[in-house]
Amino acid sequence: MVTDAFGVLLTAERAALLSGRDDEFVAVVLKGYTGMRWGEIVGLATTFVRPGAVRVEWQLYELDTGELVRCPPKDDSYRTIDSMGWLSALVTNHVVRTKPTPCPCHGKTNVFRGQGAARTGGHQGAKLVDVARRVSVSTGTVSNVLNHPERVTEATRAKVEQAIADLGFVRGGTAPEHAAHWRRNGFATWLFTPAVSGWYPKKAPQEPRPVPLLGEPWPGVPARGRGASERAHACWLPIAKGLTPHGLRHTHRTVMEDLGTEKVLMDERMGHIDGSVSARYAHVTPGMRRRLMLGLTEQWSRRSMPVWPMCPTSPVHVLNGLLRARGDARELTMPG
Repeated sequence: MVTDAFGVLLTAERAALLSGRDDEFVAVVLKGYTGMRWGEIVGLATTFVRPGAVRVEWQLYELDTGELVRCPPKDDSYRTIDSMGWLSALVTNHVVRTKPTPCPCHGKTNVFRGQGAARTGGHQGAKLVDVARRVSVSTGTVSNVLNHPERVTEATRAKVEQAIADLGFVRGGTAPEHAAHWRRNGFATWLFTPAVSGWYPKKAPQEPRPVPLLGEPWPGVPARGRGASERAHACWLPIAKGLTPHGLRHTHRTVMEDLGTEKVLMDERMGHIDGSVSARYAHVTPGMRRRLMLGLTEQWSRRSMPVWPMCPTSPVHVLNGLLRARGDARELTMPG
């Protein structure tokens, strides 16, 4: 199963809504537009994020025991993957925003961190970020309503308190620390699969069930905790039921084929080796790279962003910034 540019964007947005943070949005977009393997994404160190490129030198390979081993990429497919300007900015800004620190297991500073004690699947309560997204305010504002209500206007306080009631938010202890790395099964089961299918998978004693959503703001905030399905207004339609994280790698290859990219460049980007005689005489040129970057940028700007006229904002902070910038650009180019 593969998807398209619009599907990558929607999947990334939903994964971020399910996790409650921007990390998953950036990771899904990076995977969809570079074709990197899962282990290469998880093991991507900040030192290998460069202007206009991402360098693949390592991967984190998960053993059956759950241990993550830092090792060379599959088949020694070391490579530099050209990155469009907007994608470089997305990843770089993510690193600046999250300020990653060295992981305790390998001592390396990686671009992405795990989610920690996952609060997904509808079996735990709403989070502070869910309340903030419900009323389009910052988590700091919600925290002030809970701890220093005198610092917040009466109108905002009323909205936040109503969102707390709608979501069934219950104050708890401190938020769990982020884990050092994602686990393949947890990411696929509780974030990626519900994002692409709109359904949580079966997990005893619960049967498969739609992701319950509060209808506002678009595209819906996942309702969590006890009675979530009774409080929900809607659920997500499938984007590409059966799509897996690895399917984004297939998607990227398919998109390059559709753009007419030369095979030698596709193989280089994917980390594939063609041992044929004809491949010995094929070489990547600057023109090939330039055409691919232009084609992928076209995919992002024209095919993945028709969401803009549907709704000019998103509860996902980083996507909301992209949509706002796109809206400002459109206003500047409108006649008169």
